[in-house]
Amino acid sequence: MRETPETARRVTRRRVRTRARLLGAAFEVFAAKGFGRVSIEEVCEAAGFSRGAFYSNFATLDELFFALYRERADLIAAQVADALAQDGPDLDVPASVDRVTEVLLLDVDWLLVKTDFLVHAARDPAVAQALLDHRGRLREAVADRLSRARGHTELPAVLGGADGAARAVVAAYDGVTTQLLLDRDVDAARGWLKQLLTALLTDGGGAPARKP
Repeated sequence: MRETPETARRVTRRRVRTRARLLGAAFEVFAAKGFGRVSIEEVCEAAGFSRGAFYSNFATLDELFFALYRERADLIAAQVADALAQDGPDLDVPASVDRVTEVLLLDVDWLLVKTDFLVHAARDPAVAQALLDHRGRLREAVADRLSRARGHTELPAVLGGADGAARAVVAAYDGVTTQLLLDRDVDAARGWLKQLLTALLTDGGGAPARKP
């Protein structure tokens, strides 16, 4: 019997839902136990699927782990880019910082998974390159927005331009999230991140430096 387009669409939708459930279950299991201590069976049990469902979506646990990281990393990049894009050609740095720190994903479970991924990448050059690529995209999203605003808003010279500013923004996020892993104080993390980003991207007084 020939498969109809509608049947094919239903199969595709079902597979998308299955993949999403596997990723959601994996996130919970990885956050609770840590990567390296989790089996495929545990992920399948948490998702309510068989191993067959797993292997129809992922070849290995490493592949699932990377897909999970990519999904969350892309979400963060999109959050930052969207928050920075709302000022048009100009850039209201304090307002943009407020938006970024309000929407940015500061979730302890995600940070646990992210840290596991970082440790995993440090021991595997191929995974490390993939992680560098994703971090690069986040920096590019920030740098692109800062570059487009340079005609209206001057960044502190010490940062060396938009790319340097983007690297500083990512470094600030890394530092704040490391502290958050230890003290679990999300409100304090948002406040500290806001102070850091404001200091980095302005003259330090809360107002953006303007070109004369």
